[in-house]
Amino acid sequence: MGVVGNLSSEQIEFFNSNGYIVIESFSSEEETKEMRDQMAELLQEFDGASSTVFSTKDHQQLKDDYFYKSAENISFFFEEKAYGEDGRLQQPKELSINKVGHALHEMDPVFKKFSSSEKIKGLFFSLEYKRPTVIQSMYIFKQPGIGGEVVPHQDNTFLYTEPPTCTGLWLALEDATKTNGCLWAIPGSHKDGLKRRMIRGESGTYFDNPSPVYDQTDFAPLEVKSGSLVVLHGNLVHRSLENSSSKSRHALSLHVVDTDGCTWSKDNWLAASSLNAFFFFNSLYYVSAPNVTLGYLFYNKK
Repeated sequence: MGVVGNLSSEQIEFFNSNGYIVIESFSSEEETKEMRDQMAELLQEFDGASSTVFSTKDHQQLKDDYFYKSAENISFFFEEKAYGEDGRLQQPKELSINKVGHALHEMDPVFKKFSSSEKIKGLFFSLEYKRPTVIQSMYIFKQPGIGGEVVPHQDNTFLYTEPPTCTGLWLALEDATKTNGCLWAIPGSHKDGLKRRMIRGESGTYFDNPSPVYDQTDFAPLEVKSGSLVVLHGNLVHRSLENSSSKSRHALSLHVVDTDGCTWSKDNWLAASSLNAFFFFNSLYYVSAPNVTLGYLFYNKK
């Protein structure tokens, strides 16, 4: 049986107009608990020896080989505020991690099961993707009190194809509110185009343009219950604020691109040596169509 779309015409219209949709109860309580429990196991096994700090304000870590290699494994990134002046963690590692990424969807069976599920496939079939592929996955903790701000950005900045095809999926594994750091977005901002790209050069990464200045009153909060899925257009401007509350805000983030009729930019930060084969063999599904580029031509090495 072929893939069946699961978005209504009203949902697709809202997405095209606003650049996002919220799908309530996308995952059951059992599914979200399974993912939280699995991450708790991964953290228990993590010895803390190999890691780095993650920040969306200071991209120094993107020069770090640990960050580059995280594209192909499960890596751990600490919060900026997790360390004291003495360089030691101020709380247990479980309360100090910013995120875990970027290949959970390939390396862990629980997260792989969700990432390749029929409901994920149906969503992208509704969005008319020909050969969608999960390119990046992150488990984000937004720790109580120290969960850092994620500055306004567009996902296509970091995961660029020509033409642009990135779509972000943000699954709430706990309730997300304004006090614990829910997403905020500028509705309709995806229509204004991509403002800048992050380029991977020989000496690290850099942005080809300065960060735009946004009117803070344009952002709308996306408060959601656990199990809700937020679908984000790759050009939608979105952010999240610091978690100033006593409650965490766990979420799973996936980024998906179309690998048919598109070219993956060779200067994206994610440039794994096995990327070409990865795209070809790990697509969620493939809808053949005449006069389109085959998936194995997706990665342009020129």
